[in-house]
Amino acid sequence: MGIFSAPQRMGAAAALLAVSALCSRLMGLVRDKVISWQFGAGTEADMYFAAFVVPDCINYLLAGGFMSITIMPLLATRFQEDEADAWRFFSCVFCWMFTASVLLSLLGMVFARDLARLAAPGFTTGQHARLAFFMRLVLPAQVFFLSGACFTALLYLRRQFRVPALTPLIYNICIIAFGVSAPWWGAVLGDAAQGMTGYCVGVTVGAALGAFLLPWRVAAQGGLRLYPVWRHRLMGRFLLVALPLMLGQTIVMLDEQFLRVFGSLAGEGVVSLLNYARRIAQVPVGLVGQAAAAASYPFLVSLLAQGDEDLFNRTLQKALSSGLGLIVPCALCLAACAWPVLAVIFQGGRFGETETLSTLPLTRIMLASTPFWVVYMVLVRGYYACGDTLTPAVVGTVMTLVCLPVYYYWAAPAGAAYIAVLSGLSVTLYALWLAWIWARRRGSSAFAGVAALALRALICSSPAAAAAWLASRCCMEQLPLPSIAAACLSLVVGSAAFGLIFVPCSRLLAPTLLGPFFDWLGKRKDG
Repeated sequence: MGIFSAPQRMGAAAALLAVSALCSRLMGLVRDKVISWQFGAGTEADMYFAAFVVPDCINYLLAGGFMSITIMPLLATRFQEDEADAWRFFSCVFCWMFTASVLLSLLGMVFARDLARLAAPGFTTGQHARLAFFMRLVLPAQVFFLSGACFTALLYLRRQFRVPALTPLIYNICIIAFGVSAPWWGAVLGDAAQGMTGYCVGVTVGAALGAFLLPWRVAAQGGLRLYPVWRHRLMGRFLLVALPLMLGQTIVMLDEQFLRVFGSLAGEGVVSLLNYARRIAQVPVGLVGQAAAAASYPFLVSLLAQGDEDLFNRTLQKALSSGLGLIVPCALCLAACAWPVLAVIFQGGRFGETETLSTLPLTRIMLASTPFWVVYMVLVRGYYACGDTLTPAVVGTVMTLVCLPVYYYWAAPAGAAYIAVLSGLSVTLYALWLAWIWARRRGSSAFAGVAALALRALICSSPAAAAAWLASRCCMEQLPLPSIAAACLSLVVGSAAFGLIFVPCSRLLAPTLLGPFFDWLGKRKDG
């Protein structure tokens, strides 16, 4: 068992990934702050965000975001049986992933003008031409993301979480660096370097450095063996697991793309406003859900391989409970203080108070569904650990097909708020559907006490959120200070009001929510 027990190792991994997610989200917000300052919520920003629709769909099509999920169970078993053959299997997956990503990216670049019209049907002809140019700059990044995902999966299998934790940081730093330095390129490249061109170049450079070169280097130092292999007997099983993820375009994977595609039909600047709101709403999801899901998955796979179903269910239940117990107060506090948060992060330059107030309701609407994002992110790992990629793919694809006409005929004509409502509602229904299927097939032990803990967290958080909302709103409206100073002070006051009510309430009604934190403080004090 080594020095740490499985839960302790999972806790350490979750802590590391949570810190990484926090740094990544903060860096992403810095990136968006720079973009909003320079371009606000206008046409150029709309085109930049829409440029990711096709590249992201290529990533989904090749299941790049799920590479660790699809390959890890097979690779772990093969390494235990025959290490040499495991490397041949790994090489075969890498060769096909690299080839497919290159071919699809090239096709996307060739047909960029046609794809631009599909990605943003509400744009004009001139905007489609500019969008196609952005897409050609961003598309090569998928080669590095998809190929690098193979190395990242290997690092996860080795329980080497540090390098994958650095990937998003390097990626965002490159985007900011190239975007900010773009004016200096103008002397050499002329008009081609204007606008958001630098940010698009930074996407590809950041993917090359953070998602490909760094994981490859660390994997190589650990004894990576890569061969030109194109056939392996396990490829059939790998495709059987991966194909549902490739063909099943679920509502969760396409959520951000739907905001961009249908936002383009709702008017100028709507794509940007929805994107900024989603960035804020996804912060607690990234901090809580992503860390819990990514850290728990290797242990879930290992426990099933050992045949320990009881500990598997307890581990899944713990991940769900801790995730929901943290996301509920985080989401409510963020919703209560959303006005000063948006003012601090985005307001300034070309992003004025009007844009801030327009983004405010969209942010709160999206925050309402964040607990169900966490349920999805953790529970879907349970499905994948069991080797079931088909159920989430089929259910998610059905939800997508149901929502498409609703987006087009109802949400887009009605405006940005309705697009945000449908986004949250679709993810909520998807997560609940997956939970219902899991309970029917495998019992409800993984959900024991989860709903009760989430309800207690909601009861503790609601009065705290009301106090935070009132305090932050009064500060924003009454303080005779410059906008950024008033926003900072309002955020501090609102957060303090939330904490002063939530902490004693949680210790009384839900001691397990903050219990580990107070235990840690007690040990530090005794030490």
